Formats: sequence, structure tokens, C-alpha cells
Amino acid sequence: MNIPMLDLKAEYALLKDEIEPAVCAALAACQYIGGPNVKAFEAEAAAYAGVKHGISCASGTDALLIALRAIGLGPGDEVITTPFTFVATASTVVMCGAKPVFVDIDPRTFNLDLEQVAAAITPRTKAIVPVHLFGQPVHLAPLKALCEKHGLKLIEDAAQSFGADYAGRKSGAYGDIGCTSFYPSKNLSAFGDGGLIITDDDALAAELRVLASHGSRVRYHHHVLGYNSRLDEIQAVILRAKLKRLDGFNNRRIAIADSYNRQLAGVVETPYADGHGRHVYHQYTILSDRRDAIQKALTDAGVSCAVYYPVPLHRQEMFATTHGDVTLPVTERTAQRCLSLPISPMLQDAQIERVCEVIKQAVA
Repeated sequence: MNIPMLDLKAEYALLKDEIEPAVCAALAACQYIGGPNVKAFEAEAAAYAGVKHGISCASGTDALLIALRAIGLGPGDEVITTPFTFVATASTVVMCGAKPVFVDIDPRTFNLDLEQVAAAITPRTKAIVPVHLFGQPVHLAPLKALCEKHGLKLIEDAAQSFGADYAGRKSGAYGDIGCTSFYPSKNLSAFGDGGLIITDDDALAAELRVLASHGSRVRYHHHVLGYNSRLDEIQAVILRAKLKRLDGFNNRRIAIADSYNRQLAGVVETPYADGHGRHVYHQYTILSDRRDAIQKALTDAGVSCAVYYPVPLHRQEMFATTHGDVTLPVTERTAQRCLSLPISPMLQDAQIERVCEVIKQAVA
């Protein structure tokens, strides 16, 4: 029984009767850039998130970069963030000429250790960028209080958590700006790349749109250095169809996680939901001192699995000159023990049982 990490083929089979005619209609309309589906998706995604503005762009990385530029991040500034995430969270800070400041993570949630965030604030700190890792919202209220106390911006990296909830708001909607990705593996995914920036701030929204469109407010007049970062019409069609099913897909992810939790209790360390928000399990990530043996057993049995993330950001070669002396023991230990299991909304109960069976045999 081969079990993929994410069954995109099954998902496509479920959606094809709706998506294919809509894609064909968009092709026939020949409005490939800035077409009606892009505008409609921005409005629908903003309404779903409960914010006034949704600004689409070409990727989650662009969403972060444009958000950082919109708050005026530049040389000499610092941004506090996590070392246990995808590189784009920190590389976009460097692209602005600023410095990422990594603090260690909570050993249970894998999210930022909030006490260490407070200790890392300096006069150079411009923003805090928490990552809602694997779909679990960061406890944002203390971070927002810190930002208000020190005059900092709070930018949520919600690339792995679109549809999660925190304090009655959707992921990405609690801070000053929220950024998400529509990479094909995400909870809300396109058939290619794409991203979205959300905010309630009218002035920030206007600046975000300018930066995403060549720095232009008036056609052929360019006011600042901007980017060519667009979501295309075809991807917008697909995302509109999937957005309507996002809550159902996330509910299925939660049900799968609950099943894993029951079957793997006492076998490995299962994910910890801290109760501060609704975890939507972009990844279902276990911890074990026998991680490598479990990974080999799953691979040999035809079960896909992955290590997110084997090399923390402060240990990446690109940060060697600026962060080579940084030691973050919880992050480093977690990277040696973590393993993510299949968590597709299309995953069947029999497949879940097979995954757990292989893990139990490997541990025994």
C-alpha cells in the first residue's frame, strides 16, 4: 500500500468537474492578468479571513517580502522570528537589508518561545514575524502586547495555517499584516504558485498594492522600487473553488490528527495543541529518539514521510557569517527528532491505520 504525503490526484478528481469548466471559461475570456477571478478571489479570501483587504501576489515568499517593504524595513533594522521554519521567513528580511534575529522555540508547539522574544527586543527591532508552524497558531496576544509596548509591527507568517483560528479571528488577521502561500502542498493550494497578503490597515493595503505592481500608483508612473508579483487568473479560478471547501478539508485534517493521536499515544510524542487556537495540521509532526528508524521503516513500507526541518535556519550556510555562533538547543534537538506523516484530507482510515502499524513495529 503506497501512501503519499499529500494526495493531490484524489483531490483533483474530487474537484475537476467544477474546476475544468471554470478554467476553460477563464481561458476563453482571455483576461489572464488582473482578470475578474483574481479580483473576486481577493474579495472572497479577505471576507473569509474577516479583513478589509486581500492583496494577491505571485508566492508566499513575495507576500513576506512585500509586507516587510511596506512597513519600511531596511538596513540597520532587526526582525525577531523563528529558526524552525522554511527559509523564506528569514531570507526576505535579508532581502530588505535587515537582520533576522532568531530565538528558540517552545519544545511542544514548535512555535516561538514568547519569553525569549521579549528578551531579544532591542532599539533596532522593527517587527516580530511569528510563524504558525504546521498549522498551529502562535499565542499572539502576548506578542501583540509586546509590539504595542515597543512600537513594533506584527506580521504573521500564515503560509502553513490558512483557515486556522485564534481569538475569534482567522490566521493572519490578528496582526498588522498576514501573509500566506498557495503552494500546492498548502491547506489552501493552487495548481502552481501564489500568495496573499491580508490587512485591515487602509494605508498599508495601498502601499502593498503599489509594491506588488512595479511600485506604481498611476500607470507608467513608478513611485518606489516595486515588484512584478501577480496571481494569475487561472490560479485564481482554482483557489476560488478550493476556498469553498477549505473548512471541510481542515476539519478532515483535524480528524486525521485525532486518529493518529489515539493510535500513536505512548508510542511517539504526538503533536501538542496548546488550546490558544484551532490547529489545522498542515503537517502532522511527531517526535522520537528513533526518528531515523521510523523514517526508514515507513519508506520501506511505501509510506511517504518527511523531515521538516532538518537544518534550522541559524545553521544554514547562508547565515553562517551572521549567526554562526548562535546556539538554540530546543530547535536543534527538535530537528534531530521530528518526522511528519501523511496528512492529506483525502487520506483514508485504512491508510492511517497502516501508517500507525508500521510506526509501532519500528519502535517495538
